[in-house]
Amino acid sequence: MSKYLAFDLGAESGRAVIGHLNSGKLRLKEIHRFPNRPVRVLNNLHWDVLRLWSEIKHGLALAAKAKARLDSIGLDTWGVDFGLLAADDTLLGNPYHYRDSRTEGVMEAAFEIVPRAEIYERTGIQFMQLNTLYQLLSIARAGSPALAAAKTLLTMPDLFNFWLSGRQANEFTIATTTQCYDPRTGDWAREMLERLGIPARIFGEIVPPGTVLGTLLPPVAEETGCGAIPIVASTCHDTASAVAAVPASGDDYIYLSSGTWSLMGMEVGEPIITAGSLAYDFTNEGGMGGTFRFLKNIMGLWLVQECRREWARGGESYSYDDLTRMAAKAPAFGPLVVPGDARFLPPGDMPGRIHAFCRETRQSVPESKGAIVRCALESLALEYRRVAERLDELAGRHLPTVHIIGGGSRNRLLNQFTADATGRTVIAGPVEATAIGNVLVQAIALGHLADLVEARALVHRSFEVETYEPHNTSIWEEAYQRYLRIER
Repeated sequence: MSKYLAFDLGAESGRAVIGHLNSGKLRLKEIHRFPNRPVRVLNNLHWDVLRLWSEIKHGLALAAKAKARLDSIGLDTWGVDFGLLAADDTLLGNPYHYRDSRTEGVMEAAFEIVPRAEIYERTGIQFMQLNTLYQLLSIARAGSPALAAAKTLLTMPDLFNFWLSGRQANEFTIATTTQCYDPRTGDWAREMLERLGIPARIFGEIVPPGTVLGTLLPPVAEETGCGAIPIVASTCHDTASAVAAVPASGDDYIYLSSGTWSLMGMEVGEPIITAGSLAYDFTNEGGMGGTFRFLKNIMGLWLVQECRREWARGGESYSYDDLTRMAAKAPAFGPLVVPGDARFLPPGDMPGRIHAFCRETRQSVPESKGAIVRCALESLALEYRRVAERLDELAGRHLPTVHIIGGGSRNRLLNQFTADATGRTVIAGPVEATAIGNVLVQAIALGHLADLVEARALVHRSFEVETYEPHNTSIWEEAYQRYLRIER
């Protein structure tokens, strides 16, 4: 039996999961789960990075206590955020949260220096104000002493991997999320960075997923009771890990990694950087085996999550299952919102923002909590249809199946809405795709699995999925046309 420890840190929570590979099957066991909440200091939003590091070490200690005899350790997180290190490798300040407001208006400032089309031509990345590029530009424009003193930039998983292994490296899949990487040259877009006043010197070595970085540092091993376990730079971007676990063969499908964000796309051998992909604002992020994930970032279940938090602050606590049941009972095809509207990006009063959007677009206002959640879910399904149609267009062929993976695949109501809205077969699962993909890449790195084809066949054997066929497509067609009018 081979055992691998996967740390999976998401925007809401993190966990430590042990993957057991035995007799041609993969099984997971969660040994630690912890919240991941941003911290506001004055006017800025930060990640609580030292608490997260403490939770990682606690997960290692629990694995040691369980006498797990680990073969390796891998870690993945969300994209774009980073830490800056000084010459003595100390962390220069607390990493910012991607929803921090300091990047407002910064994209437009960047385009005045390097035209929008040129940035896309160099990076192939979707334009979002939260991208690393605009975070760096915002602190460069502010004359940040931290940036002036910085020797090294490490994205969040690279930072934790450095603290685990002692090696500073930028793993490929997470590096590509920054909009600072040139997928054609396979290196950082250094000339573009310098034109924007961002020091290219802080960008270091890029390594492929599955690189063994070293072994667990002795002080960490001693503190946690672990041995000299190999540290693998897995697919360090959580979506790249999730996509590695899609239980599919061939290439005639769309993947949809569903969670706080919905990432919807297809795997390609080369980045697609064309006038069409620029017009539709699609992104090219790195995948396993030298592939690229050609996709669209969509504001996913964030709207529902923030509604839930707002209601909890008012003393009304609901589980996600509660909210889904309430939505299922609410009237169908009421008001719609555009999930990607900029007002929905920051944390805060999401029900109030949904109300305001509906008033401004001259729609009825969803009054009940179930109606608000149904509005969010129906709108999200219609956005999935819009992205799916554009994927068909850019791929030059129809992709008949949508594989939904990740925590959002538990939401059966949204799964059925997605099948109905897109007119495609939806296959939901596995739920734990991100941790599974993390484990699979570790197994490939150690030679325990041959490649991604064998790994995905293992997922297919090991985990159940649920299939949804489209219904009521004519009714959804009417809703889609209304959605497009609102979106414009």
